[in-house]
Amino acid sequence: MANYLDGLNEKQREAVLDTEGYVLVFAGAGSGKTRVLTTRIAHLVKDKHVNPANILAITFTNKAADEMKTRLCDMLGDIGGMWVSTIHSMCVKILRTNASRLDGYDSNFSIYSDIDKTNVLKRIIADMGLEGDKYLKNAKYYISDCKNKDISPSDFKQLNNVPDAGTYAQIYYTYDDTLKRSNAFDFDDLLVKTYHLLCDDIEVREYYAKKFHYVHIDEFQDTNRIQMSIARILSSENGNLFAVGDDDQSIYGWRGAEIHNILDFEHTFRGAKIHKLEQNYRSTKSILKLANKIISGNSMRKKKELWTDN
Repeated sequence: MANYLDGLNEKQREAVLDTEGYVLVFAGAGSGKTRVLTTRIAHLVKDKHVNPANILAITFTNKAADEMKTRLCDMLGDIGGMWVSTIHSMCVKILRTNASRLDGYDSNFSIYSDIDKTNVLKRIIADMGLEGDKYLKNAKYYISDCKNKDISPSDFKQLNNVPDAGTYAQIYYTYDDTLKRSNAFDFDDLLVKTYHLLCDDIEVREYYAKKFHYVHIDEFQDTNRIQMSIARILSSENGNLFAVGDDDQSIYGWRGAEIHNILDFEHTFRGAKIHKLEQNYRSTKSILKLANKIISGNSMRKKKELWTDN
């Protein structure tokens, strides 16, 4: 067995060697979660002889993805056809190959930036004779929130807790139609269009679910409803999903992150195995004592107690 396992502590090693089925690692701050995730992948390739092309590793920032690639290259030398990227980049890759299977799109689609999105919405709002400043900010928020929750313009129109829902639903519908006629996706579309493609096209769904024998997801506490659904689909054929995250570091609820994705993992995936990394390598005892005392007051968390030899 490879010597890169030697530097792991007992709990890290247990998580790395738990390679089959649904596995969740609660990794406290500074506990070496990236090291565990990348070492597990290296173990799969080197010791279990898994083809790198059958491994998927996704995270949420380009910086994190680059760090993951660097560590894997240091351990493996060459990661071959392994997919290591942000979840949005993964979706772009799937869509570039399969966009023609979506009604009205082809593989040469454009990806709209936030500035592009703003300009399109400004034109729509002006054409509707509405006061731009009043509607623009809300429209951007509602559209993004709806897409990440898979809510269509017609469904949004029925929401009685949103003032002027009918007007925003019309803006949403016109915006979506404008993008479609331009063969374009915005950032949120990359997720939702991939999700619908995987749901609606059996051939595409089976191809990717069979391709990825092992699915790894970093920062699992930051996943939203659509991202969680994509993870379930991609791991459905082989039943191997390795998720790493920390419910105590979930700060993106305002942009759709669902804390219950990590808290309810063992209920969502029956028979899932849970590991906890509680040894901290970053902070002193006094800092951890204070942090543990503060976070213990949070009712929506899995109990863990960070400690250190520092």
